Amino acid sequence: MLIGVPKEIKTHENRVGLTPASVRELIVHGHQVIVEKNAGLAIDLNDSCYQTAGAEIVDTFQEIYSRAELIVKVKEPQQAEFQYLREGQILFTYLHLAPDPAQAEGLIDSGCVAIAYETVTDKYGGLPLLAPMSEVAGRMSIQAGAHALEMDQGGRGMLLGGVSGVPSAKVVVIGGGVVGTNAARVAMGMEAHVTVLDKSIHRLQQLDLQYSSRINTVFSTVDAIEEYVSMADLVIGAVLVPGAATPRLVGRELVKKMNRGSVLVDVAIDQGGCFATSRSTTLADPMYILDDVVHYCVANMPGAVARTSTFALNNVTLPFVLSIADKGCRKALIDDPHLRDGLNVYQGQLTYPAVAHDLNIRYVNPLELLRP
Repeated sequence: MLIGVPKEIKTHENRVGLTPASVRELIVHGHQVIVEKNAGLAIDLNDSCYQTAGAEIVDTFQEIYSRAELIVKVKEPQQAEFQYLREGQILFTYLHLAPDPAQAEGLIDSGCVAIAYETVTDKYGGLPLLAPMSEVAGRMSIQAGAHALEMDQGGRGMLLGGVSGVPSAKVVVIGGGVVGTNAARVAMGMEAHVTVLDKSIHRLQQLDLQYSSRINTVFSTVDAIEEYVSMADLVIGAVLVPGAATPRLVGRELVKKMNRGSVLVDVAIDQGGCFATSRSTTLADPMYILDDVVHYCVANMPGAVARTSTFALNNVTLPFVLSIADKGCRKALIDDPHLRDGLNVYQGQLTYPAVAHDLNIRYVNPLELLRP
């Protein structure tokens, strides 16, 4: 199979779909790889590294799209890329379609086969291709929140861990999954006062056993969210409903009750965000202030640490890329129900139920389309 890796064009996005090591693995399996010029240059993966691994370097993303059977990316295709997707072409990347009807329409109209990293599953019920970026984003959320709390950013002027004789900041994490756990871990390491809210008692018990008295776990209800968010200095939105739009758990009135200069970091913004006042921002302009509260709502947060993120992502995506390339897309999807869970669009049909529900588009069971 001919596999193409375009350079990412989203604002301040420097991750790349395949590393040279991944390219070499695909070449060993008998496939061809074409990589756009300077696709990995920003993270010190220059063209010569890809050529040594066996890839062909091409000048434009248009050539990548015109030639490749399988496109491996990191972020969803941007407006400039839609017109180059073609019928039957396979797109393997993060999509986050639920809050993005324009992208869904573009993919459906193209006739391509779009497989989303964020909805591929594993035998444990997890999301293995989302997990490493969630880990990065969770850890970064505290880093970003600590910076946003500084006076120059509009924050309260608080140090997360406080100092001798001065109490530490109150950090509230909504959601105890991969993002929330990593956020809590870093916040505890910085000696903040950390509370995690989640609707799963089992998950709260796990966190209690893991971190003991260093963490405060609370069952998530409307009352609990109102109580803890209103008193918080930093709130991390770490909620995920796989494939679907994120519920808005913190309303506008609650944001208004927060202390002036407190901070909201919405890691769930890729799926629409869990704060009513959230709107997507970029790494070029990450923060805004609304109702005297600093908001950090960057939709590609792991892109800020692009080298770490690229290698972490390739560790989990490569086996699926190999499967698609070795078996062909249809057989790979039929054989592997976990990869099939990642199928969002198949040649003009929407094949992921949560996305179909949120966008009010007809859902088609992928097996009806895949089986002869």
